[in-house]
Amino acid sequence: MALRDTIRPVLGAALGLGLAAAVLLPRLPAFAEEAPRRLPEAVTRAAEQPGPHVAVFAGGCFWGVQGVFQHVRGVSSAVSGYAGGTRAEADYRTVSGGGTGHAEAVAVTYDPALIRYDELLRIFFSVALDPTQVDRQGPDSGRQYRSALFPQDADQAQVARAYIAQLDAAKAYARPVATRIEPGAVFYPAEGYHQDFMALHPGHPYIAANDAPKLEALRALFPERTAPQPVLVNRPPA
Repeated sequence: MALRDTIRPVLGAALGLGLAAAVLLPRLPAFAEEAPRRLPEAVTRAAEQPGPHVAVFAGGCFWGVQGVFQHVRGVSSAVSGYAGGTRAEADYRTVSGGGTGHAEAVAVTYDPALIRYDELLRIFFSVALDPTQVDRQGPDSGRQYRSALFPQDADQAQVARAYIAQLDAAKAYARPVATRIEPGAVFYPAEGYHQDFMALHPGHPYIAANDAPKLEALRALFPERTAPQPVLVNRPPA
């Protein structure tokens, strides 16, 4: 069971964990194997029609993946959720058991006039995860923490396969990319208390140790792609 799941009852009640969280959730390294890097541009580019598009990414705990994409220019929404299993099992407690087929995932809505799918892939593989890990990311292990792409159409699937092949051919990492491509999956939004978690709880020990470095890497490696403020799911009233 992932360390962050040991405090799930507390999370469900109140997310300002303070000193209790510091005891229950010790700091752990954000990148166990592969460090973030600015990867090359994709040779195969997405050919997308104008208008909003959705891409679904899974790379371990959805808090960090959501936090990264919420800060990417051209992204209008990034929602944490579950993909790969059924609607009936799309809840945190059930998915955390590891047997549902779901992965913790993030649905990203973007404007291809500002950022294409292949450019989102580049950011994802560069800073959001270690794509060589199998069924885990950092301190979290289990199939629900696998690295996966859930293409929404044939073009996304083709572009994703081509980019992974490009990275492997270039030996971008010491080990092959383990990210799976899983077309046809339905995305289900996660519970409200998981949304905007990095933005709302920057001092949370898990965020500080495992996810804040991803956002720092985005800002350092892709300053031209980084938005100054995140696009939040639960926006404050105007």
